[in-house]
Amino acid sequence: MEFTYFDHGTAAERWERAGQFFDAKEYATAARILAPLADEVPEQVAPRLLLARAYYHSAQLRRAETELRTVLRLDPVEGYARLMLGRTLERQGRDAEAATQLRMAAALSGEFAA
Repeated sequence: MEFTYFDHGTAAERWERAGQFFDAKEYATAARILAPLADEVPEQVAPRLLLARAYYHSAQLRRAETELRTVLRLDPVEGYARLMLGRTLERQGRDAEAATQLRMAAALSGEFAA
């Protein structure tokens, strides 16, 4: 992997930089920063969840799914990760799997659908 200026710095600096790229809708660049960062702190949910969001918004749906499933292994009641996983599965045309995740997300948020 070729290093650029945004690959350097402390974990906190890279986290902040990734957030700036994400906010600027430079999702692929944010993902490039976040992927190694998430590996450095595998027990933390936040970097991996933002990485999943960056993958989702840059249409890297399989990668988003992988990261979201990892988040849910770390924190099974992370409702936003369930919602994102459901949306990711929907975009892949996997509606039955998506429906399960979306129902779980609704239950976690207190929104019970009939």
